[in-house]
Parts: sequence; structure tokens; C-alpha cells
Amino acid sequence: MASRTDASPTTDTPESLIWRFAATRRLSLDLVAKLSDADASAQSMPDASPAKWHLAHTTWFFETFILRDHVAGYRLFDERYPFLFNSYYEAEGPRHARPQRGLLTRPSLDEICIWRAHVDAAVQSALPDLPPPGRALVELGIHHEQQHQELLLTDLKHLFAQNPLGPAAWEMRIASEVRQFSAMKWIAGAEGIVQVGHGGTGFAFDCEGPRHDALLTPHALASRPVSNGEWQEFVADGGYHTPSLWLSDGWAWVQAEDVDAPAYWDGGRQFTLAGWQDIDPAAPVTHISFYEADAFASWAGARLPTEFEWEAAAATFDPHGGQQLDAAGPVRPAAPADDDTGLQQMFGSVWEWTGSAYRPYPGFRAAPGAVGEYNGKFMSGQFVLRGGSCATPRGHMRASYRNFFYPHQRWQFTGVRLAKDL
Repeated sequence: MASRTDASPTTDTPESLIWRFAATRRLSLDLVAKLSDADASAQSMPDASPAKWHLAHTTWFFETFILRDHVAGYRLFDERYPFLFNSYYEAEGPRHARPQRGLLTRPSLDEICIWRAHVDAAVQSALPDLPPPGRALVELGIHHEQQHQELLLTDLKHLFAQNPLGPAAWEMRIASEVRQFSAMKWIAGAEGIVQVGHGGTGFAFDCEGPRHDALLTPHALASRPVSNGEWQEFVADGGYHTPSLWLSDGWAWVQAEDVDAPAYWDGGRQFTLAGWQDIDPAAPVTHISFYEADAFASWAGARLPTEFEWEAAAATFDPHGGQQLDAAGPVRPAAPADDDTGLQQMFGSVWEWTGSAYRPYPGFRAAPGAVGEYNGKFMSGQFVLRGGSCATPRGHMRASYRNFFYPHQRWQFTGVRLAKDL
């Protein structure tokens, strides 16, 4: 998770939860350590939030749902902060408008960090005596903050990309030799009735269950995500100018937004958290929308996998493996290793669009109270992504994990793995 020299507790105890809480909170601060107050306060678009806001919102989550609700006598650090840093929880009352988060020049980054330290100390002090529901909320808060760590990085990348200077958040060592992408192979997937969704022990978000049966017809998955080099072929072949490849909404989006390449591409270069870099043809393509992923699949004579095809294939892989976020520093999808044994990069590198709508599983019930607003109310008009990315904190993923975005969004590390019917 964060860079460290101390060993983590190995048992599911209050001590283990305290350690993971502290490590997660520390990584968030590591990610902003080199930012100025101006860097951390700016907002580049309504979908993004300032880095400072991410630090504050996650702190509000712990102060509200742990300290306020489960620690007798706790007093809020600042009575004004809930209005500023509530995100979308209607049950928690009115809040500052999302598109105007960049106007919150006060409190300063330093003041937010002081608040964080106060809340961190209070949570760690209270945690050993919290009842099971309180500890479960700490667990939820840890995973919530990990989600915001990835959002912080992608929002920062979008912000810096708007600057004509092309600033680098971190320096990156570039390999002297760039490999060409290897041939894509097709790996047959599971068939028949399979069990999908979270149903075991350990943490999962409510939208990952209940576990249930799904029917898979004969199909195959590509051995790896689509590469930058293959996407360059799609561009050169006129993929962005061929309406027959596109869904109607996708074609309207391409026309309206004048899209002709993945986000952050400019000729043979792409913007990264280490500034402008040459495009690596062997690395997975990223920052593509669902519409682009679907059009590429049509161009390639394939389709997008369903989320259940993806989950069944990923079930035997280590979800904590692959290229994921371990410490503060530049993140950029890396080329897969030369491997002829089967599926590669199922976890990490890039989130993989599926063709599945983000809808509830059979028997889904939102949790009671404000935390029930976490996932369920967003189950409309979005599509599921699987697998995590190079910006996903290691330890956060599971085969059942469901990410979701609207089909036009692409500022996240989103890529695509192809599928086909057999």
C-alpha cells in the first residue's frame, strides 16, 4: 500500500485494522507531498475534484460515520466542514456544489492536513473499543479512501494536462528500448452455469453481491488488453471516421466532441503523470471511453466481454498481483511480459470495459442509512469495468469488484480486452 519498513499484522484484529487505516491514510498524504497549495486546490472539470478535496472528503467520511456516530462525546473539528466536503449523501444534508469544488481555496492544504491528523488520532484511539458495526465502517472507509487515491491521481493528471507547460507530477525513468506489441491470442472461457459475485469472507462493496448463477455461452477472451500500437492501427485505418463501427450515441459523441484519438494523445506522444512521453506501442491503451472500446471491438471483428465472462476468467488469478499502486510516484500502464501461457494483466495496468450495464444483482439490497447511498443509487446508465489499473492501490481489488462509469467518460485509466463468440 504505502512505502514502509514496518511489517503489517497478519490477523484480522483491531491492531490489523489500525495498521491498515494508518497505512492508507499515509499513502494519501504521500501522493500530495510534492503538490503546492495551488496544485491541490484547482479543479479542471466538473467530473474531477481537487486533490485537497479528496483529502478532506475522506476525512469527513471517517469523522462523520465513525467518530460522530460511534464515539460518545466526540465534537466535530469544524462545524462548517460537512457542508464543504460531503459528496453525494442526501441523508447528510445540503452540500457545496460539485462543479464548484475548485473555488474552495480555504481551508488551505495545511489546514486540511491538520484536520486529517486530528481525525486519524481519534479513530485510532477509538478503534479498539468500537462495536462490530463501527469496525465494519472503518473497513468501508479504508476501501473508500483507496478509491479516492486513484481518483486523486487521475484528477491530477487531467489538471496538469490542461497546463501548456505539461508539468510532471513525478519524474519517471524511461526504458531505453521500446518493445513492439506481441501477437494477441484467444483463450477459451468457461461455459455453462457459473457462480459470480462476492459470497465469501472478507470485504466487498454491496454492489458485488449477492452471489448468484450466471450462464456463459461458448466464448474466448483476448490474452491481453488492446495495446497502443493496435490502437494506432485503428486510428490510421480511419476508425474514428467510420460511422458503421460506432453505436449511435457513440458516433454522436465523437462528432460533438471532435474525438480522433484516446485522451492525452498528441501524435506520437501522450501526456502522463511524468509529463509528455513517447507512446509505448506495447503498453495497454488507456483513457478510452466505452464508446471507443465498443467501436474498436467492431473494427477488430470482436466484441466486449460481459462482466461475468471476465469474472469467471479472473477467479483463479491473484487480485493483488500485476501493476498496481504501491507508493507515491508516477503511474503509467506497462507492457505485459512475454508470456505464452494464457491470460495476462487480468489485474492492474488498465480498467477493462465490459459490455455489461451497471445494474443490481438478483436480491440486491442497499445498506440502511446514509452509507446505503454508496453504490445502489448509481445503477443507471453506466457500464461495468473490471480488473483495476496501475493507479489502483494494491490490496483493493477482487475478482468480483465492479467499477462503473458513464460511456463517454475516459479520464480514468480505462482500457479494453476483446472477447468473441465461439
